[in-house]
Amino acid sequence: MLSWESLHSVRVGGLAQAVTGMAEGLVKNGHEGHVFTRSELDQSNYDVFNGVHYHRCKFDPGGDIFEHTRKMCDAMIDDIRKVENKSGKFDVIHGHDWMVADALEKLQDHYRVMSFHSTEQGRTVGGGSERIAEKEWLGGYVSNKVLTVSQAMKSELEEIYQIPSEKIHVVPNGCFIQDMVKDVDPGRIKEKYDIHPLAPMILFLGRMTYQKGPDIMLDAIPHVFDYRGDAEFVLIGDGEMRWYLEMRANQLGVSHSTRFLGYLPDEDKLDLLNATDVVCIPSRNEPFGLVLFEAWAAGDAVVASNVGGLRENIDNFVNGIKTTPSPQPIAWGINFAIDDPELVRRLGREGKKKLREFRWDRICRKLRVIYRDIDKYGGN
Repeated sequence: MLSWESLHSVRVGGLAQAVTGMAEGLVKNGHEGHVFTRSELDQSNYDVFNGVHYHRCKFDPGGDIFEHTRKMCDAMIDDIRKVENKSGKFDVIHGHDWMVADALEKLQDHYRVMSFHSTEQGRTVGGGSERIAEKEWLGGYVSNKVLTVSQAMKSELEEIYQIPSEKIHVVPNGCFIQDMVKDVDPGRIKEKYDIHPLAPMILFLGRMTYQKGPDIMLDAIPHVFDYRGDAEFVLIGDGEMRWYLEMRANQLGVSHSTRFLGYLPDEDKLDLLNATDVVCIPSRNEPFGLVLFEAWAAGDAVVASNVGGLRENIDNFVNGIKTTPSPQPIAWGINFAIDDPELVRRLGREGKKKLREFRWDRICRKLRVIYRDIDKYGGN
């Protein structure tokens, strides 16, 4: 696998969890798995974690994002050749997202798979970089098969990049359920952040970008206050919208009940996930939405936008509440949930139950079949 991030190298976002989980799931299904990725300054070139071989490729990280990824791809190819010279040729090269497209193009003597976890058009909700879009097209074109995380993303790839439908396979993300569960006293955790133990707490977790819709949740807060004035909102994460959101909270007069915590250590994030009443996912575009699995694993009720992978995975009023991604419907969903503590608990229980379908070892049984049939449609 080729990825510019993982949980055991450079870690940026949800891609790190997906790549790490997929590699471990393949190992549990009897395969040998290697991840070629970037390296933090103090990390070794090679390690093994949970049976997966991690090769941290060294290169000069200077230049813009395109120069950076070009040099990363060259370093990955060099390290792949070194391993192959010593241990034999890899059966499949599986790249993740546009950053590794250059490497997939040059590894033409291998079967190649490209995973799309999102698209540039989706991330920017209709805009974005043409150069990144070109890399996405390239990765899809040179690969024998293309994977993506939802039917909505499959349709997006067919429309944007004209990738043949039979070349694209939907393989959903999985989750390490046990990694999200922590026994906490919710009241004590709330008090740590100056929240009354009995006040309903609503959590946003993710990048503060237009795609993820944190502004939608923020604009929903006055409508929640019309119904429940003691509600408290906690936002974990960072991004280019954070300055605007903090300013907007002041404009709306809700800054006293909103807490912008930025990036948190995993333990603190787990405390809040296991103490919150509702996790809000107000995304405008969401190919899959790993935060949904984090919330379910912690037994949380979810109020989410009815888009993309969220639409496909949430059963409305069974394991979550789906609404239009705009302030008043999101506020309605939050109010509906916090009005009934038993409903909050039931939604969380049902979400955790559904997660059993998304264990990584189970997901990777499907992936194993795709690998096995990789030459079915030939090359490009």
